[in-house]
Amino acid sequence: MSTAATTPPSVVVPPGRDLVVDLARVFCVLLVVAIHVMMVGVAVDATGAVVANRPLQEQSWFPLSTWAGQIMPLFFVVGGFASATAWAGARRRGADAGDFVRGRLLRLARPASAVFVVLAIALAVATLLGADPELLDVVATGVGSPFWFLAAYGFTQLLVPVMARLHATRPWATLSVLVVAAVLVDAVRYGTGVTAVGLLNLAFVWLFVQQLGFAYADGLFRRTPRAVLLVVAVVAYASLVPLTTAGPWSDDMLSNLNPPTVPLMVLGVAQICVLSLVHPALARLMSTSAARAVVFAVGSRGMTIYLWHLPLLIAVLGVLLAVGGPLPQPSTATWWWTRLPIWALVIGLTCLVSLATARFELPPRAFAEGRRRASWWSIGVAAVLAIGPPFDVMHEGLDLRNAIAGAICLPLAVWLLGRSRPDVDPESALRAADRPADAAHTG
Repeated sequence: MSTAATTPPSVVVPPGRDLVVDLARVFCVLLVVAIHVMMVGVAVDATGAVVANRPLQEQSWFPLSTWAGQIMPLFFVVGGFASATAWAGARRRGADAGDFVRGRLLRLARPASAVFVVLAIALAVATLLGADPELLDVVATGVGSPFWFLAAYGFTQLLVPVMARLHATRPWATLSVLVVAAVLVDAVRYGTGVTAVGLLNLAFVWLFVQQLGFAYADGLFRRTPRAVLLVVAVVAYASLVPLTTAGPWSDDMLSNLNPPTVPLMVLGVAQICVLSLVHPALARLMSTSAARAVVFAVGSRGMTIYLWHLPLLIAVLGVLLAVGGPLPQPSTATWWWTRLPIWALVIGLTCLVSLATARFELPPRAFAEGRRRASWWSIGVAAVLAIGPPFDVMHEGLDLRNAIAGAICLPLAVWLLGRSRPDVDPESALRAADRPADAAHTG
């Protein structure tokens, strides 16, 4: 697809880009912010103590609402699409798997580094000032809850070249193996009561959903008749009923998230079918300059909005508590009506933060002529440093210890990924000299 005349002058649409995927990604990020705004309730009780609760999860209708509101499978589907197209583009430019993985890790580690540094400082200051340890633990755990995505998505990115090859050669066998493996993991987890076993599904569940994104990228869902897509979506959603009633899984898809479970795979199938069904309508929407401008403005700040929205939400609530500002009782009608302006305020604040952090979301720069990335060994170490602290936060919750670990490890990972060495291959050096300046862009 070439750039349409209606595209804003500052927006460049690469040929072949599916703008509906960009819209879906932005929708997912904004919905996550909205859910968290409704999830966090803060009030002062009769004794003057600060009390935190989760009003959204206290609603009787919340579990059923997660069948529509749990959009992380869709996020991984569109991430799979982006990874497939980025890997294909990297191969066309002559890049190898190491170049690709380096670029993907940098796109995650650089924005996350800044957040970990700020949170480590904030938690250290709060601890030194004698903040209530119990309240601080609740706040830190909540603020760190989105970091699981860095661990899960980072892991799937490491395997994109391998999984893309499997998709090209044995697509259905690959999907089948991932399904069987995920079912077996859940069977052992629920059969033994050892929740930690479910962590294996960080691989099987999210790789399965990523493979759906690969299939979307190669046109499988575009070629599938709409009637079939509708039937598959209906059957997928309907199958959640026996899975969550007769099966061991919860009907609350949020509780099925970490560790991920089989119902999220089913949701992923349903969501990609629904996205494919509404694709024509959404494509028409994205043909307008206004929609493109909004989507590109928000999408270019996606990681900043995702990583910073909870710290900023907590900061806003903290300021209101400190100055005695209006703070309606959670779950009251007034509290619900204030969620929209609070959501808009948080989005606005994240956009302000992005003015300082925008460089962290830019594609990695190409190496200087005659240089190439460092060895696979350094990429492997960087991967552990980049994924390890977010995984620890996902498993244990955020505290001062792992915040400091992240503040040290992620910048070190960025440094390792930025290292280069002389290109001793004359042909590679010649290709590098002919490559455009933005050749390291990996999507």
